[in-house]
Amino acid sequence: MGCCESTFLRRPDSLHKTNHHHHLYNNNTNTNTNTNRLTQTNNGPSSPSIAGKDSLPGGAAGFPDFSEFSLAELKAATNNFSSDFIVSECGEKAPNVVYKGRLQNDNNRRWIAIKKFTRLAWPDPKQFADEARGVGNLRHKRVANLIGYCCDGDERLLVAEYMPNDTLAKHLFHWENQTIEWAMRLRVALYIAEALDYCSSEGRPLYHDLNAYRVLFDENGDPRLSCFGLMKNSRDGKSYSTNLAYTPPEYLRNELFLARMIELINIYVLGRVTPESVIFSFGTVLLDLLSGKHIPPSHALDMIRGKNILLLMDSHLEGHFSSEEATVVFDLASQCLQYEPRERPNTKDLVTTLAPLQNKPDVPSYVMLGIPKREEGPPTPQQPLSPMGDACSRMDLTAIHQILVMTHYKDDEGTNELSFQEWTQQMRDMLEARKRGDVAFRDKEFKTAIDCYSQFIDVGTMVSPTVYARRSLCYLLCDQPDAALRDAMQAQCVYPDWSTAFYMQAVALAKLDMQKDAADMLNEAAALEEKRQRGGRGS
Repeated sequence: MGCCESTFLRRPDSLHKTNHHHHLYNNNTNTNTNTNRLTQTNNGPSSPSIAGKDSLPGGAAGFPDFSEFSLAELKAATNNFSSDFIVSECGEKAPNVVYKGRLQNDNNRRWIAIKKFTRLAWPDPKQFADEARGVGNLRHKRVANLIGYCCDGDERLLVAEYMPNDTLAKHLFHWENQTIEWAMRLRVALYIAEALDYCSSEGRPLYHDLNAYRVLFDENGDPRLSCFGLMKNSRDGKSYSTNLAYTPPEYLRNELFLARMIELINIYVLGRVTPESVIFSFGTVLLDLLSGKHIPPSHALDMIRGKNILLLMDSHLEGHFSSEEATVVFDLASQCLQYEPRERPNTKDLVTTLAPLQNKPDVPSYVMLGIPKREEGPPTPQQPLSPMGDACSRMDLTAIHQILVMTHYKDDEGTNELSFQEWTQQMRDMLEARKRGDVAFRDKEFKTAIDCYSQFIDVGTMVSPTVYARRSLCYLLCDQPDAALRDAMQAQCVYPDWSTAFYMQAVALAKLDMQKDAADMLNEAAALEEKRQRGGRGS
């Protein structure tokens, strides 16, 4: 397998393009036909749509399948439930802690979210498993879908798709660089309404403690409804609300002694959840979106009764919103917060009201949120990957850098045979340039490393595949994927069976949005590693 036989060099027309098209969204659903548990999710465009159109059974359309996980798998995914993996807003103080983790024995090594219940939350394992399967049957792109559960002894855990871009509460109440713009707030309102309408249409109309912490943002910045709120949260299998601060008024009619506690956030009350109470909770989320702050419903109702919309609006928007659109949302919130449950709208009414307000349907959510675009790595090959292969499949340039620093020049052995006469002053200068490049590379001074490695390469007396690989990574870190690709190809020419050269080409191709070629290159690299394990030469 020489450089002239590689997949890359067999496609000069497709791979030497100078005008690469960088799409805002990847419209292709990447699936792995040999994955026995999970398939990659569909990360295509997220233009507003009516709920139900984008729902399919588990495993279809790229949605993950539902599975039962072992406790050992989830311990491995979270480093034995290390506190470093906790993503709950309240950390270890949360009543049911949520961890992020990464499946170790899954071909895609997907990130997951794991909710760990207290030991007494679900004493009946069958009841817990049945409830989890019921929620696990739901599949929709507006929901952070439940993909599995674990019942092991006293342990009760739920496994869901991991949403990496925080909660609505974080973006609304605790933002650092920019607040959520008005168009994005309208999108959040619609998407969550669509999620609720889908769940209702599938026979799961009850959602527990709907609030800004239950709205999560996925890798593309699109808002999704956490699936954890769809689980009943009681021992008797009935649905109860737990957050008294946002309790609908009907919960308190027969419990007047609790009235003085209505402002306390962490008091628990056994109020039965109904479809109408979910709508009331949705109204509180609309108030959050309008105001940019937590407002107790009792106080907000006074504002709504007085029609003081300007007082309610988030001052951080600095007037950059449509008063007509804000009035529609304001009126909808008022309807959701009606004292009489029967006077509140249903989920279809929510979608019908909010859909026409969407005014930036072609702008990706990550742009409006002000977060970086998610870069897709090539699909993971079937062969087990080395640390280098894993880092390249994840597009983790920091990990690649650490590996190249640790590997040093051990893979250069045998690529140069120099006579005594060649050890001239020029050679010493060249090696000194490489040494300076190595120091800069180690210290992450990548532009300096490029200059020093270029001095070494330009002399031409000695060739080093490692230098080409290192300079390739430097170019990637300096956002020059074309130059990175050229260097990775040169490394392959020097050392035709070197898997690192193929891996670096895969990363550069993925950076250039040439996903199929990147996947082919990643597979070739993995095959070379497998050959090495059988006794062939490679790294």
